[in-house]
Amino acid sequence: MIVNQKHYTTIWLNENERSVSIIDQRKLPFEFSIESFTCCNQIRLAIKEMWVRGAPLIGVAAAYGVYLASIHAPENDLIPSIRNAAQKLLHARPTAINLKFAIHGSMEKICRENSKERVIQAALDYAENLRNQEIENCRMIGIHGLDLIKTQYKKTGKPVQILTHCNAGWLACVDYGTATAPIYMAHDEGIPVHVWVDETRPRNQGARLTAWELSQHGIPNTLIADNTGGHLMQHQMVDMVIVGTDRTTITGDVANKIGTYLKALAAKDNNIPFYVAAPSTSIDWSLTDGVKQIPIEKRDEKEVLLMEGINGNTVETIQISHSECKAVNYGFDVTPARLVTSLITERGICKANEEGISCLFPEKKSC
Repeated sequence: MIVNQKHYTTIWLNENERSVSIIDQRKLPFEFSIESFTCCNQIRLAIKEMWVRGAPLIGVAAAYGVYLASIHAPENDLIPSIRNAAQKLLHARPTAINLKFAIHGSMEKICRENSKERVIQAALDYAENLRNQEIENCRMIGIHGLDLIKTQYKKTGKPVQILTHCNAGWLACVDYGTATAPIYMAHDEGIPVHVWVDETRPRNQGARLTAWELSQHGIPNTLIADNTGGHLMQHQMVDMVIVGTDRTTITGDVANKIGTYLKALAAKDNNIPFYVAAPSTSIDWSLTDGVKQIPIEKRDEKEVLLMEGINGNTVETIQISHSECKAVNYGFDVTPARLVTSLITERGICKANEEGISCLFPEKKSC
């Protein structure tokens, strides 16, 4: 995607092949900062503290973390040392299935090799291939989702009004994004679109990331308070909702940033299509009940009690409640499949149920 007229991805291997660089999302939109990491522990911290976030990007970052661990692992304790580093990575954040997917995939490749040189190469190949796969997944989600936007535009001839929650843009992936990929492609094809951007409390990823990246690409957007979406839907000011996912069950339940469930309820009540952009790497093929089975991350209450913003040229953190106030901070909620109109995957659009998902991915389960 474009930043200050230059193309960037969110993560890349540096030329020396001994370090990995990322865009530090904690500092956006006030500062565009690139950080480089040389060891697995730095990657783990970056995932845990949300220097990088978004399910596809977390997975790719973890794969690079395993690669860096393989470089530094002692030859006489090679696989156990890498496995220990991978286990620490695995616990950096619990909800996004991509983290587990990437680490297990990388370790499977590594354990087939019998020398440090081959282990390092296997880890690097896996990380690079996963990065490329996620870019292609998002590109194909964009192509399939574009048809939905085209159909809406042909129906009315008016700018397509899209509501999204949190950030499922290129910052959450490697490029294109999931929920935003169809929006970028529609804009690039000359279809007028406008995006309602939920601020997404408590970390404000919508306000700080989605609004910023859409504006960088020249896409009209308007920031709204999280509770505004229902009102907009009641007054026919939203044509469709498109969100991302951190983990989707085989039966179509979707875990996404806290507040997504409420948007799905409002969309259902107002007969507005609710789409989930879901790359296959975010589908948990082992789960059937999202509400009961998907682990929901509970984060530090400070994210609710404190707020960060810019005052003049200074980024400041302020307290927004009284000093003795307590808070609870669930990072995600689960939207049941019955509220999801369709899933947009890299292989096409399907119903949010086991039959629909399995028909697109028959190698995972018989259709």
